[in-house]
Amino acid sequence: MSSTVFSPKPRFRRILLKLSGEALLGNQDFGIDPDILYRVAGEALAVQRSGVQVAIVIGGGNLFRGAGLAEKGMDRVRGDQMGMLATVMNSLAMQDAIEKLEGNCRVLTALGIDQVGERYSAHQARRYLEQGDIVICAAGSGNPFFTTDTAASLRGVELQCDLLLKATKVDGIYDADPKKNPAAKRFDRLSFETAIQRQLGVMDLTAMVMCRDNKLTLGVFDMFAPGALAAIVCGENIGTLVEV
Repeated sequence: MSSTVFSPKPRFRRILLKLSGEALLGNQDFGIDPDILYRVAGEALAVQRSGVQVAIVIGGGNLFRGAGLAEKGMDRVRGDQMGMLATVMNSLAMQDAIEKLEGNCRVLTALGIDQVGERYSAHQARRYLEQGDIVICAAGSGNPFFTTDTAASLRGVELQCDLLLKATKVDGIYDADPKKNPAAKRFDRLSFETAIQRQLGVMDLTAMVMCRDNKLTLGVFDMFAPGALAAIVCGENIGTLVEV
């Protein structure tokens, strides 16, 4: 197997790609679609081979959602811990796909699971990125009550990324739901203040404020559009950029 060929000059030096667990479902109701897994791995690896340092955070909603069980009476802390373990499973699957494509990949986990991944350290993660490894940050922030959006923002700041990319099934941020309103307008660029004040639902508030306060540019794009990841990293008008 080989990854996508990529040649244009990138605009960003170091990025963090945030994937929801649901993004790995494909057309399935549960689990991981291998075709989606390898396509995402291939695109991430192609960008990395162009000279961009790539970190990844993946959610776990395709395998487990603690919030639903918490509503039924499960202890929220325990449910969130189970959700963190689901992100580790997705991270290991992505690591395997990247390595099958002959890339170098490290899984660093916020939970101590020495047999499957190294304990997360921002300093060590930056060293791995600089030496040419893709780094997958698993288990969220290691704390309950925080979303993977917030964990991605935190890791993006800690790893001194130039761009946090949130992969979605929509090609950017709109002023209304484009599935319900065909006249909805897509924004090319937004300020964090506008996105927060208008409650555009980009990420949760904690994640947005963290990006804003640390001047971490946020990009929202359609991961399922072929070549979109490479295009947005090269500065093309793909998706929506949210900036200070």
